[in-house]
Amino acid sequence: MAVVPLTDVSRRPTSFPVVTLSIIVANFIVFVLELIYGEPFVTRWALVPAHITAGQDYITILTAMFMHASWSHIIGNMVFFWAFGPEMEDAMGSWRFLVFYLLGGVVAMLTQVGFDPHSTVPNLGASGAIAAVMGGFLVTYPRDQIRSLLVIFVFVRVAYITSALLIGVWFLLQLVSIGSVTTEPTQSGGVAYLAHIGGFIFGAVTARLFEDPRRIARQTVTDDSPFL
Repeated sequence: MAVVPLTDVSRRPTSFPVVTLSIIVANFIVFVLELIYGEPFVTRWALVPAHITAGQDYITILTAMFMHASWSHIIGNMVFFWAFGPEMEDAMGSWRFLVFYLLGGVVAMLTQVGFDPHSTVPNLGASGAIAAVMGGFLVTYPRDQIRSLLVIFVFVRVAYITSALLIGVWFLLQLVSIGSVTTEPTQSGGVAYLAHIGGFIFGAVTARLFEDPRRIARQTVTDDSPFL
């Protein structure tokens, strides 16, 4: 069974999510560059923990969070980001949200480096930064209903799931996967689960510092979605 979050139906943001959309576009542009330039591009800009601990390629701490290992990787990440990003951007304001997102990604990447400092496997993906957004969402809107797709074999249905349940289960799955790195046969990169953990904890702990309570108060709240 798979669960795909679509959107928060419990509230409506009051501002257009310009940063969220810009980050999504940037990720797809970088992915197109990966497809054009191939493995050398991935190798150059993905994060290799051993290089960071050796004092090299610090820029990859930032660039790696805009790279992805496959179409399924980037689409999955961007769907999750779109489900939770607009509300968090609305709660923080565009510039604060951008700083929060980037810091979450940096912390996520450094978490992976800290736990596996001698690894030579390239790590890449926006998952750590998106995990920070999800951690912040869980703290800020734990009771919001998320319209989601439940996929059970060939059966698909729409369900409404509380963010606490949806994000909580996602986080538990990351804990189960600690220490593993998935690789794609067409890329030389991996997806680091420890980065997800680091990003999530950063988001949950620091989101309130970036949020503007007045912006949250202006959001239109609805209560017409059923519980699951």
